Amino acid sequence: MRLLGACFLLLCLCACKESETTFQETQNQQSLRQLLELPDHFPLPAVPEFNPITQEKITLGRHLFYDKRLSANQTQSCESCHLQHLAFSDGEYTPIGSTGDVLSRNSQSLSNAVYHSTLTWANNSFFELEDQLEVPIRSDNPVELGVSDAQVDTVLARFDSDPKYVEMFNQAFPNSASGATINKIIFALASFCRSLISAGSDYDRFIAGDDSALNEQQKLGFSLFNGEKFECFHCHSGINFSVSYRDSNSNSGSLQFPFFNNGLYNIGGDGSYPVQDQGLFDLTSNPSHKGLFRPQGLRNIALTAPYMHDGSIETLREVILHYAGGGRVIEEGVNAGDGRFNPNKSGLIIGFDPTEEEIDAVIAFLESLTDYDFISNPKFSDPFNEQ
Repeated sequence: MRLLGACFLLLCLCACKESETTFQETQNQQSLRQLLELPDHFPLPAVPEFNPITQEKITLGRHLFYDKRLSANQTQSCESCHLQHLAFSDGEYTPIGSTGDVLSRNSQSLSNAVYHSTLTWANNSFFELEDQLEVPIRSDNPVELGVSDAQVDTVLARFDSDPKYVEMFNQAFPNSASGATINKIIFALASFCRSLISAGSDYDRFIAGDDSALNEQQKLGFSLFNGEKFECFHCHSGINFSVSYRDSNSNSGSLQFPFFNNGLYNIGGDGSYPVQDQGLFDLTSNPSHKGLFRPQGLRNIALTAPYMHDGSIETLREVILHYAGGGRVIEEGVNAGDGRFNPNKSGLIIGFDPTEEEIDAVIAFLESLTDYDFISNPKFSDPFNEQ
């Protein structure tokens, strides 16, 4: 009898502990939802346990994002290539680093970057923002911010000698007395980037139940976007319009890390892309990976021209015509080739025959993804311009 009583008590204690844990998890989830101001139709993002988001980290990260002192020669900041009014893209074909190096890839928008399963255009090993942020800060080929081993102490000293930054680092990392470090800078920048949630477009209002938020042309475009003629949805689906997606409920065993060749080039007829950037092939050396790039999220896409990994397509109409043609034909020059017959091209890109009305409708739908509050929200803006 005593044994049965003890077992019953143990079961009760376990149940109470489980209930307490569940309640605590729910409280944490609610706090994160409030901190990021997520609407109901957005799931909680996946945030690594080693770098939980706090308002103090976001605040520090926002300052660092806009501060040119983070570059070795103090000429550029993260914002130099990620402008808020362009949904944190830059409007250039490809950007130029702080020392004049020309980068090979178009600057991506940071809208909802927290929901991607991999980061950057063509890297199958960057799963966290902390991994990716090391590159623009530390890379020497090409140089972006240029914080090399020889420069790192000088850069960190700029923040350790600024009383405001000393206070912000202490608030963001209260259990550390080491002052500014590259890891702390990366953790704070990652937290700020995770806070860049874009969820206030006309499309979002439509999804939330306001049928009048989209006009009839945009609704037609929405239908075509998700139909088997245009087939956009195969690569651009979900809340972030990309199959490169994860959130806090994603099972690690079922995550997708998709990369596609869309027939943009076919130099020499063997699937090659321009030598300065051949996509996933540059990491894997697998010939079948030439020209494979990650599908981008389409939030605020009307603001982020030019398009493609190298900025080589200038308008949304040209993008649609590229896919309608089943690839791009370049008739002369060093990049000459017929992308329609690229041996690595995705089987989803077979071409179709759109009408002008249909093209206009899809463009109108894509324009409905523009979040004007996001590109003007003071909480994402340059803190050094505040009065």
